[in-house]
Amino acid sequence: MSFKVRKLTVGKGKTEGDEKAERWTRKYYEVEVSIDDEHDIELAKASVEGLIDGWLTGSKEIEPQQGGSVQQSKWNPDKINWVQAEGTSGPYERSEDLDNLDFKAMLKDLAAHKGKMQRDGSFFWVFQNGTTVGRKKRK
Repeated sequence: MSFKVRKLTVGKGKTEGDEKAERWTRKYYEVEVSIDDEHDIELAKASVEGLIDGWLTGSKEIEPQQGGSVQQSKWNPDKINWVQAEGTSGPYERSEDLDNLDFKAMLKDLAAHKGKMQRDGSFFWVFQNGTTVGRKKRK
């Protein structure tokens, strides 16, 4: 049996409240993404879950805008831990700094750009595992 994933819908919610005052607040976000390549499904899922987690925790940088579009998050590549590596196209830097908020914002930004983008004179890409990012200075 074979199949092709074309769309992915991810939803998450959070309920907060004061039991004594009997006041409850429920936040729920659902995001639907189109998948061009079914091999990107794990990256899409992880990126959308991270995006929704940011909304649920109240991060101002990634709150949804009216009309359903998402504000491009701000991240600083200098605040991310990078390690020198050697690839088939020469030297580059890679990072798996998963506990870093700038790294998480970068992953979300990369997901919005189909896993590849140029910024600040560097080319950034996400490896197939969805948690490793490479960068290389553009000439």
